Amino acid sequence: MKLKFEIGKHQQFYGLTIQDTGGTTATIKDILPEVNNAKRTAQPLSALNVALQCGGSDGYSGITANPALGVASDLEVGHGGRVILAETPEIYGAEQQLLDRVNNVETGAKLVAQLRWWEDYTSMHGGSLDNNPTPGNKAGGLATILEKSLGAVAKSGSTSLNEVVAYGQKPRKAGLIFMDTPGYDPVSVTGQIAGGAQIVVFTTGRGSAFGSKPAPTIKLATNDQLLAKMPDDMDINCGDIATNGVPLAQKGAQILDYIIETASGRATKSETLGLGDHEFVPWQLGAVM
Repeated sequence: MKLKFEIGKHQQFYGLTIQDTGGTTATIKDILPEVNNAKRTAQPLSALNVALQCGGSDGYSGITANPALGVASDLEVGHGGRVILAETPEIYGAEQQLLDRVNNVETGAKLVAQLRWWEDYTSMHGGSLDNNPTPGNKAGGLATILEKSLGAVAKSGSTSLNEVVAYGQKPRKAGLIFMDTPGYDPVSVTGQIAGGAQIVVFTTGRGSAFGSKPAPTIKLATNDQLLAKMPDDMDINCGDIATNGVPLAQKGAQILDYIIETASGRATKSETLGLGDHEFVPWQLGAVM
């Protein structure tokens, strides 16, 4: 299977100072010739890196969109591709589901070490990883943080966890990867894109209006009501899993097809709306959950 998406032959890092280059316009013009040389070429699915994200979760997240994305993740991994799960604070309490699937002891030890670091990090700033969900999560029907964590892990599917990487680090292995990031979506996605993700798939039950340039964001609605309220923002409805009995396998295949279409140039809803300019947020010093 072939798809088309931009993948650079040479990774180049530019250090440009707007003041020294002659202003914003001159800086952009300095880079444009190289940008214009980028060409779309046919690539196998094994070359695709997909970031898995969820935000504004509700009571449907763990039974519709997240497990459906998990099916799509398994399909992508089956083609030799890579899916990147993140948001360490949001797997807390459900980490055993990942530890049971590690490919070796070293991978499991890295994941445990990340969780222990987060326990110390939050304690140092007067917080706790096992605190209650956000007000939005509660309003959406989540009673405990464990419910949110179980749903978050469901996005990873059922394949083995092959590698655990630091924030923004490029994975070396294919398959399911876990990246250590905060739970704050813009910070987390910035790290995943820095690590090589070309597509972001974002599940939401509360209607997070999110984009992530330069990686297109595909939004999955967890319930029918959200799609009806925000049709301009949601790419795929997963609420019909609960209301119409659509099989998870069917929805997962639909999601993978949409990922391929997006990688081949189809604009997502967030791209059409021009979202994503302000979601580049690196992990800063200080308390970022």
